[in-house]
Amino acid sequence: MTELGAIPEEWEVVRLGEVANVVMGQSPPGSSYNEKGEGLPFLQGKAEFGSMHPKHIKYTTVPMKIAPKNSVLLSVRAPVGDVNIADIEYCIGRGLSSISLKNGNDIFLFYMLDHLKGEFEKEGTGSIFKAITKAKLMNLPLPIPPLPEQQKIAAVLSAVQEAKEKTEAVINAAKELKKSMMKHLFTYGTVSLQEAEKISLKETEIGLVPEDWEVVKLGKVAETYSGGTPNRNHKEYFEGEIGWLKSGELDNNYVYTTKEFITEEALKKSSAKYVENNTLLVAMYGATSGKVGLAKTKLTINQAICAIKPNIKFCSEFYFFYFQTIRDRLLSMRYGGAQPNLNQQILQNIKIPLPPLHVQQKIASILSTIDEKIQAEEAKKKALEDLFRSLLNNLMSGKIRVNHLNIA
Repeated sequence: MTELGAIPEEWEVVRLGEVANVVMGQSPPGSSYNEKGEGLPFLQGKAEFGSMHPKHIKYTTVPMKIAPKNSVLLSVRAPVGDVNIADIEYCIGRGLSSISLKNGNDIFLFYMLDHLKGEFEKEGTGSIFKAITKAKLMNLPLPIPPLPEQQKIAAVLSAVQEAKEKTEAVINAAKELKKSMMKHLFTYGTVSLQEAEKISLKETEIGLVPEDWEVVKLGKVAETYSGGTPNRNHKEYFEGEIGWLKSGELDNNYVYTTKEFITEEALKKSSAKYVENNTLLVAMYGATSGKVGLAKTKLTINQAICAIKPNIKFCSEFYFFYFQTIRDRLLSMRYGGAQPNLNQQILQNIKIPLPPLHVQQKIASILSTIDEKIQAEEAKKKALEDLFRSLLNNLMSGKIRVNHLNIA
């Protein structure tokens, strides 16, 4: 039993200053900054962190304080406690500290300090923004296992971190593939890249499309309507089982559920309206204006969402993807003062392509396959993040031991 609670018998509790070199950052003179690559890359603080790989946009020819390669970078000013690894040698500003174990594993230290982020936040002081002093850093108690166990803990956590980064790379690649596929499919249709040059195209108000596609106003092929918000003074209205969707929940996503649920009475006493499964939804107000969703269940909507109900046979999923490509066009058509919005009239007048139905369905199928891959990888990434946090807490407290694992 220690001041940190129960830890394994072979571990010891030490002060950070006893086992590590701590360098507090100092900003160089502004006149020394440049973007030409002269001098050392300069990191000011948290804004230039990125995963385990810091990002820098400035260099300085007058480095004041230096973070050695592989040292742990700690954010010591708001926000306090975020950590990173110096992948190269950096000059660090007042928002950062560089920490290296005197005899130990700096990757282990990185994970340990990540685990102790809450302690840094508690130790931070200041009325305008939090900061932590070198004295408090030096006095921070750490549970330290023997070096071989440090190395094994770091290896296990790094393996999970590496898997997460590989998953992120797959997600990014799939998103880029989706972008390029949408550009191709909405220009040439479902032909291959090799056959694209054989397709007869025509110039239209929305750009080049295949000769046999029509271009029409949305209002010609679909009806639009929006919903409403039940009176929030009646809390009981929001204790029902009917899904009620707000525009902030639209993010170019399939909508399977909602954050809030209302009662039948709330539906009767408000302008909230039902939308059926497979209805295309467009956000009209706020930060998500122009983003879309595709209802995958029957639910109700508020006044900031436009539901699009076809009056001819078309594939809603095709337009779910198409609208993702024209958000900038939609945003340029907003009206209003400080916070311009879309409205149903704007959406009814928007020009859209109208390919043959079987082409719409095939394009939707291709793009939904890519979306399914993205969703599967994002679920995998979430699982890896949860695993990492669970392992971090349990390994750093000694609740899970890896000292007997055979790790090279």
